[in-house]
Amino acid sequence: MANIISDETIEYVGILSKLKLNDEQKEQAKKDLAQMLDYIDKLGELDTEGVEPMTHVHPDVNAFREDVVTNGDDHEAILSNAPEEREQAFAVPRTFD
Repeated sequence: MANIISDETIEYVGILSKLKLNDEQKEQAKKDLAQMLDYIDKLGELDTEGVEPMTHVHPDVNAFREDVVTNGDDHEAILSNAPEEREQAFAVPRTFD
């Protein structure tokens, strides 16, 4: 284990995560964090020369479509359902003065 986690680090992580850990849990957390950091170090040893960086395992392709109006201008039919209309829009009661 190359990475050694100090008691102060565990205390700080506990404060940040708002966890109250007893002594046994703190020791286990120290071991777990050290194992995680060791694994990250091991990943850093991999030869990634020629590997293109990616943000997701699936290729990102924008699926934009043309912005075309399909339902037309039917505001008169829509406003026919309104209990009250003003200036070709729905009129609603005031919510504040």
